[in-house]
Amino acid sequence: MQVVKDKIVSIEYHLTDPAGVVLDSSRGREPLNYLHGAGNIIPGLESALTGKSVDDQLIVHIEPKLAYGEKNPAMVQAVPRAAFKGVDPITPGMQFQSQGPNGQVQVVTVLNVDDAEVTIDVNHPLAGVTLTFDVTVKAVRDATAEELEHGHVHGPGGHHH
Repeated sequence: MQVVKDKIVSIEYHLTDPAGVVLDSSRGREPLNYLHGAGNIIPGLESALTGKSVDDQLIVHIEPKLAYGEKNPAMVQAVPRAAFKGVDPITPGMQFQSQGPNGQVQVVTVLNVDDAEVTIDVNHPLAGVTLTFDVTVKAVRDATAEELEHGHVHGPGGHHH
């Protein structure tokens, strides 16, 4: 069975940055299961997996525009230190989760701190980074009607309601 839209795909992956630093990996864990064509993984990886079959292995380099996007300078901003009330100390490199304008969870990274302001970056931490995935397709199956309706995998390795 091939990886095509509306199939549940199970992949083992190893993700590195351009310097070869491991950013994430499923090695030693359960494979990642996702609904192909539902936007559950980054577009560049989904595209590279289309048409593959069980046991296919590929190494794919994904440019930022097909991963987490380019860095947007407008997403770096100074906010009053009072916005971090109860957090002490605040240091560069710290990350927080906040709610985005559409209710989505976003990661906020602290870039700089002074007495009055905290400079934050709301870009995705991997924005602007070319990613390399070493991927093996472990399984492909038909999605259930419920998975198609909900837009994600259910059961082992997937979402539980």
